[in-house]
Order: sequence, then structure tokens, then C-alpha cells
Amino acid sequence: MKDKILPPEYDQSSIEELTEKVNKIIESLEKENDLNNSVDSYQELLRLNNIIEKKFQKNNKLISEETNKKIKDITKKNEKTAD
Repeated sequence: MKDKILPPEYDQSSIEELTEKVNKIIESLEKENDLNNSVDSYQELLRLNNIIEKKFQKNNKLISEETNKKIKDITKKNEKTAD
């Protein structure tokens, strides 16, 4: 999966910050009576959801790589002490 460039306004935002924005949009959508006025907000909500998902996957990948590296290091140390 290719990493797409995130929009600049969201690139530096944490998952928590983006989640806050999503919650605010959801609150405003729940209060809206006319669904025609909600289209832009809903599209922004979907966009934010995709951005959060991509950030989560990126963080997950980094954690996985770090964990695998630590496991290999521990395994090497254990092999050296066993000899």
C-alpha cells in the first residue's frame, strides 16, 4: 500500500486531535435538521476518517517493525549466552 501525502492541515495532527475534530463534526451533524446542509460536513467526516485510518496503519507498521527488531536483538543475545 502506497503512502499518500496527507493534507498539510492534518499531516502534523495526532490521531487524538483528528478524533476530536471528528467528534465535533458528528455533534454538529446530529444537531442539523436539514440534511442538504450536512453534505460538506459529512464529506469532511469521511475524509478525516480515512486520514485517521492511514495514520493508524502507519503507526501500527512502525510499532511492528520496532517490535520485530527488538525480538531479533533479544534472540541474538540469548543465542550468544547459550554458547
